[in-house]
Amino acid sequence: MLHKFTALLLSVILLAGCMYPEENLSENQISNDTQLQTVQQAINQYSEQTGGLLPIQTKENDTPLYQKYVIDFSMLKQNGLIQSIPATAFENGGSYQYVLVDVEENPTVKVIDLHLTDEIRTIQQRLFIYRSDHTYPPFGKKVAEGIYELDYEKLNLDAKPQVHSPYSENTLPVYITAEGELLIDYRIDLYQALQSKEHQYNNGDDIRPILIKDYPVVPAYSIPYTIKDGEPVFAPDLEEGW
Repeated sequence: MLHKFTALLLSVILLAGCMYPEENLSENQISNDTQLQTVQQAINQYSEQTGGLLPIQTKENDTPLYQKYVIDFSMLKQNGLIQSIPATAFENGGSYQYVLVDVEENPTVKVIDLHLTDEIRTIQQRLFIYRSDHTYPPFGKKVAEGIYELDYEKLNLDAKPQVHSPYSENTLPVYITAEGELLIDYRIDLYQALQSKEHQYNNGDDIRPILIKDYPVVPAYSIPYTIKDGEPVFAPDLEEGW
């Protein structure tokens, strides 16, 4: 099993292109450093002033974990904790949506890379067009329980849908759940992280936090993964943590 996944890993790395044009790298760095620290300080102060409340937008309960706690900058401005919305924030025309993770224990500012959102939206539009004429999505090969490839030809795509990883130069497959929701397969990035970082993850743990330990970007459009025989596997029934 391990050698099969390693072969898959190598093939994806060889097929991967550069993550984004060079001019966007400085924007990533700004988001990671100065502006994230400024927003984190404002979040900490807001929580202290309000007895532990957090300035977040209201989302549906079934919103995916890493897209659920979107920061409401208007609350921070009303409390005089920030003078302006960060230039990198979506609300100010930037390429990132600021969110919180670990809201119960240690609310921490991270971002969703909206390049991913744009790529997912393009696939979603094709899916919407297909489903306007068909009852069921164009399910392809079964990947895991309740997770399927997309029949890209039925969506009039030239190849299997993929997105650029926010963590590496990998390209990541996009799959569809039995409920018709698109998701990004982060197993390649998770495998690399598990191999390169010290960790204490065991089977039954949601291992996605390993991706954001050293990065400001969250694994948006994902479901839980756990570890089995040293490899990341989908764990859709696992309670989401962080």
